[in-house]
Amino acid sequence: MSPEHTHVSPARALAARWLGVGLASVLAVVTLGLALTGRLGLYINPDSTWFAVGMSLVVLAGAALSFTLPLGAESDHGHDHGDGQHTTDAGGSGDASTRAATGGTRSAAHSPRRTLGTAATAVGGVAASGVVLLALVTPPATLSAELAMSRDVGTAPLFGGTDVVALATTGDTASFGVGEWAAVFATATNPDAFDGDPVTLTGFVTDGSSGGFDLTRLVITHCVIDAQPASLPVASTGEAGETGQWVTVTGTVRSTSEGLVIDAATVEQIDEPEDPYEF
Repeated sequence: MSPEHTHVSPARALAARWLGVGLASVLAVVTLGLALTGRLGLYINPDSTWFAVGMSLVVLAGAALSFTLPLGAESDHGHDHGDGQHTTDAGGSGDASTRAATGGTRSAAHSPRRTLGTAATAVGGVAASGVVLLALVTPPATLSAELAMSRDVGTAPLFGGTDVVALATTGDTASFGVGEWAAVFATATNPDAFDGDPVTLTGFVTDGSSGGFDLTRLVITHCVIDAQPASLPVASTGEAGETGQWVTVTGTVRSTSEGLVIDAATVEQIDEPEDPYEF
């Protein structure tokens, strides 16, 4: 028995291709555009840029090759079930009316499922298209200070470990950012060892204790989805600005009865840096 081929309307074929290579191609173009303009770091760790760019090129190559297939080919498949499923009765003639009734019952049973599946695909397709097109027209933006504060659960940062503290005890802290110092502040068992260490750190202002503020930075491991806030208490009598204001703090680490704090000598208000995250 020869295979049966499902007829797919041009509209459904176009929709299927858009939901497949279409959306993937748009995301690939957005990724390449961000990489070329140096703004991909607003979304992923720069160390992963090569992978994101490489995968985008592969997607675009696959999308180009897909146009060698006729429209609707991805939905055209055979239904050759073999002769066993079309066995006749003992007399060899079969009961045409019985087969017709059975086929009608099966079609009726599958009809609600197909309708529900089509509706779910349509809703999902519209939602996915909206998200992808929004990414295409929306300018890149950094995560807000409010989001950083909402993610702050008051526990030690997960990105810091014993290696950071061990390195800090050697006095090699010149390259430390807010994230590394936050790990030291949260886990140091001998705070006095860091008393007097000079620091120059950049971050944005968030609410802190009276007589100062918290210097905060979002730290990314892979992408903005896993961004974690790192905060340091800053003791300062200067004007730091409102929540979200970017500042550069120059001062000294001090060990107090309440733990380690930064005793600020100067607090300079600045514009948001090109690289707002730490990695």
